[in-house]
Amino acid sequence: MKVQRLCISGVLMLMSLISSYASAQASFAPPPIIPYGSPISLESAKKAAGGAIAEAQKNKWRMAVAIVDTGGHLVYFEKMQDAQTGSVDLAIEKAKTAALFRRSTKLFQDAVAGGGEGLRLLRLTGAIPIDGGIPIIENGKLVGAVGISGGSGDQDGQTAVAGAAALK
Repeated sequence: MKVQRLCISGVLMLMSLISSYASAQASFAPPPIIPYGSPISLESAKKAAGGAIAEAQKNKWRMAVAIVDTGGHLVYFEKMQDAQTGSVDLAIEKAKTAALFRRSTKLFQDAVAGGGEGLRLLRLTGAIPIDGGIPIIENGKLVGAVGISGGSGDQDGQTAVAGAAALK
């Protein structure tokens, strides 16, 4: 009887700890209210890619750069000399994620790293939780996104930010 009460007490304590840990985890916020605009033009896509390439060259990074429209369709792509081949698809996927979900892929990365509810994002179709995807906003509307791969997550993110900023 005493052992049974101890087991029940232990289970209740464990459930309480798990519950408080789960509630302490930051939940993934709903999508921002950013309306979709006209899809990014080829000229603007090249300008965004140019900003990203300039940032990568300044830091001596070798990157793959993808620019997609509001539907996540590839508009422009450039792979710098000696960028790893594996970065091609990753750059495109990061750009698609940022466009389709209207937020930076860094937010997905941080939510997964936080554990708890954030781990559900690992199963979210079409979302890659790795820094390097940034929405492109013009006149308050989402027109596309930039995706970068080839460096560390921080380097990819920094380069993507530079690409999106090239249109401001």
